[in-house]
Amino acid sequence: MNLGNGNGDATASELLRAQAHIWNHIFSFINSMCLKCAIDLGIPDLIHHHGRPMTLLELVSALHIQPTKAHCIHRLMRILIHSGFFQLRDLEEADGQTGYVLTRASCLLVKPNPSSVAPFVLLALTPFSMAPWQYLSAWLREGEDVHSSTFEMANGVPAWDAWRSPEVDGLFDEAMARDSSLMAKAVVDTCGGVFEGLSSVVDVGGGTGTMGKAIMEAFPHLECTVFDQPHVVDGLVGSERLKFVGGDMFVEIPSADAVFLKWILHDWSDEKCIEILKRSKEAVSGRGKVGKVIMIDMVVGNQTEDHRSTETQLFFDMLMMVNLNGKERSEKEWKKLFVDAGFRGYKIISRLGLRSLVEIYP
Repeated sequence: MNLGNGNGDATASELLRAQAHIWNHIFSFINSMCLKCAIDLGIPDLIHHHGRPMTLLELVSALHIQPTKAHCIHRLMRILIHSGFFQLRDLEEADGQTGYVLTRASCLLVKPNPSSVAPFVLLALTPFSMAPWQYLSAWLREGEDVHSSTFEMANGVPAWDAWRSPEVDGLFDEAMARDSSLMAKAVVDTCGGVFEGLSSVVDVGGGTGTMGKAIMEAFPHLECTVFDQPHVVDGLVGSERLKFVGGDMFVEIPSADAVFLKWILHDWSDEKCIEILKRSKEAVSGRGKVGKVIMIDMVVGNQTEDHRSTETQLFFDMLMMVNLNGKERSEKEWKKLFVDAGFRGYKIISRLGLRSLVEIYP
């Protein structure tokens, strides 16, 4: 193609489509911020508790919006309908009137839902989470060891410190716990066989134990140790089959038949991942029998037939790079880490949406 004038042989129609493509990407953040606005206003919860399709006037009244701004709520809901978060449905016995109802996606935004994604949305779209993207090019150009991540360059502290700060008010822990609730159901329903033959499992980075409790309840033969940093598990009360242990996964992981790593390794560089995997291998190899490591993480490109899913995986890869200097990995990249950590084999089970469950064998 001749690019001498910047347009090549493109027709005006093709150039306008290209322009629209660029505009769409420029303003795609508006989808995210409108979603955050809806959660801030409590719109999914209001529609859920209303119990029937909710008219615009009913929604405006419940939100205590000034009547002069009712048209703004209509426009907000219009784009969220276009994005698949709400639907309009005809009201019974109401001539031509319609009301808003939830979709499958917005059901996951209702805050009382144990698997609610609302805390994750609010965490991901806080000002300190958005600021690093303004610094990405500057961070890529700066010298080594000045800032460990774009997040630190933008906010002055590493992401872990910001997420654990009082200003976030436990949003990070809540977001991870809600995700674990959803993932636990998916694991039990579709991948329960991975726990056959095991008597004990240690959930590394298991937080307040949402995932560990679900696994233990689903598999009564299992004992579960939730292993996390001391300040995370301090004061948490376990039971006969569930205990909380504080420690450092880079130093030593408690022994068990299986080490469970849910959404842990993507936070770290290859070198740090190898350290965690080596400690995991030691933990499942020191009880007179050899166990396994069970990992839940993304395998980039495992859904090549679904462009949107691959795009979301690539979004997460950039998110890990910007926030933590971590990464999402392809099967080839995972395999190299497993080999470098001394494992002999692995098996990928792709039944968890964007993520996969991987069994790793010493």
